[in-house]
Amino acid sequence: MSRTARANKRNPVTARRGPSLNAVLTGVVVLVAVLVIGGVLVLDRSGGAGGASSGTLVPPDAHTLSKAEGDQVTLVEFLDFQCPACASYYTGVTKKLEQDYRGRITFVTRNFPLEGHPLAVPAARAAEAAGKQGKYAEMYHALYDNFDTWATDGRSTSADTARATAKFEEFATAAGLDLERFRADSASAEVQAVIDRDVADGTALGVDSTPTFFLDGEEFSAGGSTIADAERELRARIDAALAG
Repeated sequence: MSRTARANKRNPVTARRGPSLNAVLTGVVVLVAVLVIGGVLVLDRSGGAGGASSGTLVPPDAHTLSKAEGDQVTLVEFLDFQCPACASYYTGVTKKLEQDYRGRITFVTRNFPLEGHPLAVPAARAAEAAGKQGKYAEMYHALYDNFDTWATDGRSTSADTARATAKFEEFATAAGLDLERFRADSASAEVQAVIDRDVADGTALGVDSTPTFFLDGEEFSAGGSTIADAERELRARIDAALAG
């Protein structure tokens, strides 16, 4: 029971004389809250029915591995470059989707390095630094295509920063990057800020593991138990979205 309600119960005269100032003010606050929440819900629906807002999922400087005119169908992946599951999805799902749907869908990747992967942030920094020279896709592919050369140490997750850094620079050289600029960008606060923003966006959307996908603003959850199941389900969803 509110303070006003208790006061009215104790004082029937006050109750008969109409709403108190406190009650009026409370009503105004509730009305404003409803309007604000309503506005937020409307904005959240802008990315798809009941989905996340496109502004949160796809910032203006987002990296696209495939770009479709008008962004009719947009697939967003929050990934960790040192995540074994992400590497498996890359081999079994996303690399194929990127090739098969090129130009038909917009495929966006966002950073979400996990704390348990000590080389995930350095790898994300390498990818972002390559992106500053227009070579994000090349570094993205190199990191996953050569996953075992830097991300693992035998059967365990590697924490060898020196070895990983050497491999990242090798990938940068192969992609034709200015190596000195790549090194400077990798260490820059600007690049780290992009990674931090991606993590903040993902966290706000409820991302807590990788890979996490959103198709047209709706989180995609595979019903099957294998990578092949996930590929079939995601393709079916994409095909339905393209047909719609």
